[in-house]
Amino acid sequence: MRIEHIGIATPRIDEALKFWRDALGLQVVDVEEVAEQGVRVAMLPVGEPRVELLEPTSEASPIAKFLAKRGAGIHHIAVRVDDIRATLRRLQEQGARLIDESPRVGAGGCLVAFVHPSAAGGVLLELVEHTAAPAEHQIS
Repeated sequence: MRIEHIGIATPRIDEALKFWRDALGLQVVDVEEVAEQGVRVAMLPVGEPRVELLEPTSEASPIAKFLAKRGAGIHHIAVRVDDIRATLRRLQEQGARLIDESPRVGAGGCLVAFVHPSAAGGVLLELVEHTAAPAEHQIS
């Protein structure tokens, strides 16, 4: 298990990139829309883990609700797991509160599931299983 990415909620990815890409010099390797989650995502590697910028694509998006309640900032921490279903079973056996009891498709085609902050000391935790090598390409 290792840190996959840190998700940062932002009202506009283009504005956030002025800092993350332009000021810090991080490279954008992928930008995509995850329609099921109502979000546009930009991935920027920082060593092996990445910063994931999250922009809502609708007012009903969980990210839009997060921004309205808390403003821009860290939304979640994601950890990479080898077997997301086994990890979810283990967490359920330990009594952890889950947002997703089974995985769904997330950015990059990965399987993802969220663990409720009450189970992780107040941190929204995303579990990520790579199902294939991510197709990363540079975006200017």
